[in-house]
Amino acid sequence: MASSSTFLRFWLTERPRDTLLSFVSKEDLPAFRLACHDFSVRAAPLLFKEINIDFCASTFTKPARMAALDRIGHHTSTLTFTMAHTPETFLPPLLDPTTGEEVTFIYEPYTQTSRDSASRLSNPTYGSWEMTDLLVKQYSPLFHAAANVPSFIRAFSSLRNLKHLNISCPGQEATQRYRRSIVDYVLISIRIAVERSNLASLDTLSLVSIHPGATLYLNPVMGFGALPNSVKTWKRIENLTICMDSIPFTPYPPSDHLKLLHSYLQLFASSVTDFVFRWQGVKGLSPLSLDKEVCLQKSSPDMACPRRCYLALLPLKFEKLRNMEVENLVVDASQISSFITAHRHTIRDFNFEDTHLRSGDWDQALTPLTRISGSEKWKEKAEEVMDVPLLLDPVGLEEKRVNEALVDYFNCKPRPSRPSIGAWQKAGSRSRELFGGTPEHFRRFLRTSVFSWR
Repeated sequence: MASSSTFLRFWLTERPRDTLLSFVSKEDLPAFRLACHDFSVRAAPLLFKEINIDFCASTFTKPARMAALDRIGHHTSTLTFTMAHTPETFLPPLLDPTTGEEVTFIYEPYTQTSRDSASRLSNPTYGSWEMTDLLVKQYSPLFHAAANVPSFIRAFSSLRNLKHLNISCPGQEATQRYRRSIVDYVLISIRIAVERSNLASLDTLSLVSIHPGATLYLNPVMGFGALPNSVKTWKRIENLTICMDSIPFTPYPPSDHLKLLHSYLQLFASSVTDFVFRWQGVKGLSPLSLDKEVCLQKSSPDMACPRRCYLALLPLKFEKLRNMEVENLVVDASQISSFITAHRHTIRDFNFEDTHLRSGDWDQALTPLTRISGSEKWKEKAEEVMDVPLLLDPVGLEEKRVNEALVDYFNCKPRPSRPSIGAWQKAGSRSRELFGGTPEHFRRFLRTSVFSWR
């Protein structure tokens, strides 16, 4: 039939077909694939481009599930891996069944991927047969699934075209920050799997809602089961986003987690071009200037390694950084100034959201911009932040009353002496004139907008 041949020509043309599939919702794609075999093949890359995994005890151990991942894994470019902190992820101390005393468990990942059952049974999974027996009896199946590194390696090996890895571990209580949980063993297994799966396309890493201790288990330099070439894998990361549970800013904040964060960021110093960092909760110290914090430079007898605490942290410098955004910080103006100066040859855009200056002002913080540009014209492009009343369609109000309300508002509300710089963005001169001018300017702005103001 003519109609069938017309559709066939349309369907076999790549660009129109992909345009059509882009408008099909992800909820409808599974039903769309059931129509015929060719529909199933063509829609699979779009349906499985992004997949989400909520880790449980059987995520990577069911043969049918792993076989399905082998079939669709090459379509996946974005993986979101989630494991929340729950009472099930809490690990109690190991106890000797005879004496009742606590047993020390030194974890060494078992990474042997041999499929020979005799080979697997000939070596204990957790160092010794006694420790293996103790862990099997006292820890839940979720722990053993988290420590099953070979299953993680097999799963990530199926995702050979993975470009973006998103890891989320929300829900850790502050009281549990110095206790290792099942979530930490999952992070170890993920790191080892990524390093041994040859993910050549991986260039974006997002750590969203993670706890401060996560950087210890994701760092290949000091991580469990790391190999000499482990760092090479993470050197491919160009886009790094971290959203971390806040470490409250106090005169003497805990320095161990901050030092772990500093060491972890050093790992990406030579490759990252886009960097985003946010503290969740109360404001925290700037992760870009931890080497200048006094609390991280003084030794204390309470620290685990007091002999090494006097060693100064190396300054953090991203060699290829172009775009940077940090949020919810407490920082000195001098620290911002030093960071901009150190990255002046590469950085193009930086954004300080919800940032409180502990000392100095924003003029001092952004002084390098004047030296770099050779003038102060950049200040003309800074956006002034103020509250502007929007009267949405004031039907029935007399123009005189509208004018009086606007005049009273602007006369009573003092204008800031300096721009409030939360984010330095470009703003057109016409928009600044209208928002910062007289009521007549404001009415002209409403009349010339895309909405129907009356």
